[in-house]
Amino acid sequence: MSEALWPHYADRYFTVTDGLRLHYRDYPGDAGKPPLLCLPGLTRNSRDFTDLAERCSPRFRVLALEFRGRAMSDYDPVPARYNPLTYAQDVIQLLDQLDIPQAIFVGTSLGGLVTMTVAALAPQRIAAAILNDIGPEIADAGVDRIKSYVGKGMRFQSWDEAAKAVAANNAHAFENYAHDDWLRMAQRNCREENGEIVFDYDMAIALPFNSAGPTPTIDMWPFFQALAQKPLLVIRGGRSDLLTAESLAKMQEAAPAMRSAVVRGVGHAPELNEPEAVAAIDAFLGEVERAL
Repeated sequence: MSEALWPHYADRYFTVTDGLRLHYRDYPGDAGKPPLLCLPGLTRNSRDFTDLAERCSPRFRVLALEFRGRAMSDYDPVPARYNPLTYAQDVIQLLDQLDIPQAIFVGTSLGGLVTMTVAALAPQRIAAAILNDIGPEIADAGVDRIKSYVGKGMRFQSWDEAAKAVAANNAHAFENYAHDDWLRMAQRNCREENGEIVFDYDMAIALPFNSAGPTPTIDMWPFFQALAQKPLLVIRGGRSDLLTAESLAKMQEAAPAMRSAVVRGVGHAPELNEPEAVAAIDAFLGEVERAL
């Protein structure tokens, strides 16, 4: 394999208390700093953080976790455990098993909700945090859009066909994307299986998310307030239907020290390789480094 194709990370696994084996990518970095711990969105996986990880490693060690039921992590036989509290407990177990006292959390969408949950459960494990297009208030429009496609179990005969389906689900968010961009996104979101292309997650993750039964509403503001005690950067897609501009303003009012950045022309969620995101993350990590 040529150096250009050689992976910059190691595939590693750990086992949580209920017996599932979970996967994460481990990019090498400075052992004297807290690592970046990257947590993906609802249907996503560690591949979403490739650009960020390769940009930040080896300045930082980068761990990109795949939640249970995603990609190379085991699927959970009990779908009710597909929820942020379980994921947060898995994250804490990963840190425990790696003897990592603190990490700099990077949470996209669901990963940000998990980050806020860890802040409520074990705030001492968070050195700083970056929330990508998520906050304590989630707009109904974005939730309804996600519910319209998650867990549908679609199968495709080619990568081009998969790219068109990914585009149909996300065209509102990336209006300037061409077919090659959608193809790259499909290759992050999907896998080959028995000669077909399928989405790379357990379709059962949709069961708790789409539950039609009575579901208690959890007030995430106390979770956010716990996280806001740490150095915090929030990135919002300028066209996001999940984190509104009004919600971001409320977060800023509640956490005056919070840093924020808006990625223009992008919806949910920024890929974190856009110029606005790169500049904000680099500046924020520089501040965190100086404070260590």
